[in-house]
Amino acid sequence: MKAFTEGITNQLIGCFVGSLQESGCVLVRINGRMTDLYVSRDREVKMLQVFHAHGCGPEIYCTFQNGICYKFIPGSVLEDHLLQQPSIYRLIAAEMGRIHSIQPKHNLPVEPLIWTKMSHFLTLMQSSTKSCPTPKSSAAALDMPGHEVLSAEMESLKRNLSQTGSPVVLCHNDLLTKNIIYNSKENMVKFIDYEYADYNYQAFDIGNHFNEFAGVTDVDYSLYPSMELQRDWLTAYLESYKHNTGRDGTVTEADVTQLYIQVCKFSLASNFFWGLWAILQSRFSSIDFDFQRYALMRLNYYFEKKEDFLGLTMRQLTLSPQHERQ
Repeated sequence: MKAFTEGITNQLIGCFVGSLQESGCVLVRINGRMTDLYVSRDREVKMLQVFHAHGCGPEIYCTFQNGICYKFIPGSVLEDHLLQQPSIYRLIAAEMGRIHSIQPKHNLPVEPLIWTKMSHFLTLMQSSTKSCPTPKSSAAALDMPGHEVLSAEMESLKRNLSQTGSPVVLCHNDLLTKNIIYNSKENMVKFIDYEYADYNYQAFDIGNHFNEFAGVTDVDYSLYPSMELQRDWLTAYLESYKHNTGRDGTVTEADVTQLYIQVCKFSLASNFFWGLWAILQSRFSSIDFDFQRYALMRLNYYFEKKEDFLGLTMRQLTLSPQHERQ
C-alpha cells in the first residue's frame, strides 16, 4: 500500500501487488472530514461514469459510506514546472477540449454549476460561523472579507460573467497539477479527481487551470501564464474542441482573442470560488494546511485583478498589444 500525500481535501491510498504502475492497482479514497456538506458524492459518481464511458476517466470499482475505489491510471502526477512546457501544456489543452465536447444525454439543457455552488458555500459559511468559529490566532482571519462583502461580490460577478457568451460544457472544474497524470511512455495526459466535475462555463475551466500555474502550497502569481503562452494553449484547445465537436478545425486569431478575454474574466470567478472553499475548509478540515492563508491569497488576487479583467474588450486588445502578462 502507498499513501498519496499531495491532496489537501481527501486521503488517497494505492493498493497493489508487485508494482504501483502495474495493471490491477486499486485506488481507495477516503473523503475529507465534512466534505459531504459541499460535495455531492452521488453527483460525483454519475460524473465519473460519464467520463469513463467517453474514455476520459477511470473505472469505478465500488463506493462506500465515506469514500470510493477506482482504477489506477498509469503515469505520474504532473510536476508544476511542466505546465510551462509547450509539449505538455498542448496535451493538457487537447484533453480538456475533448472533455468539453462531451454532450449531455438527449441534448438536454444544462445550467452552470458555479453560481449554485458559490451560493451554497456562502450559506454554509454563514451557518458555520457560530458552530465553527475562526481560530483567534489566525492573522489571515483578521483581513478576511465579511459575509456581506462576499455575497455582494458574487452577485456582481454573476451579472458581469453571465453576459460573456461563454458556452456551458462538461468541465473538470479543479484542474491543478496534482489532478493531471502524465504518461511519458505514451506521451499522453489524463485527468483525475472529479469531485467538482459538472456542467459549467467553458472559460471557467480554462481560467481555473491557468490560476493553478501559481501553485497551491506556496501560491506565486508571478507564475501565472504569459499572454503568449495562454494564446498558444488556447489555440491547441480550440483545435481539439472544434475537432471533437465535429466543426471546422480552423482557429482564427479572433477566436483565440475572444476566448482569451472570457478566460481572463472567469479566472476571477475561479479565485473567488476557491477562496470561499478555503474559508470553509479552514473550519471543517482535519488536514494540516493553512487554508485561511490560502483563502486570503486567492481573494486578494481576485480584488487586485477584478477591474482590469472585467474591463477587457476585443477592441482594447486589438489596439493595445502590449498586454503581455495578465
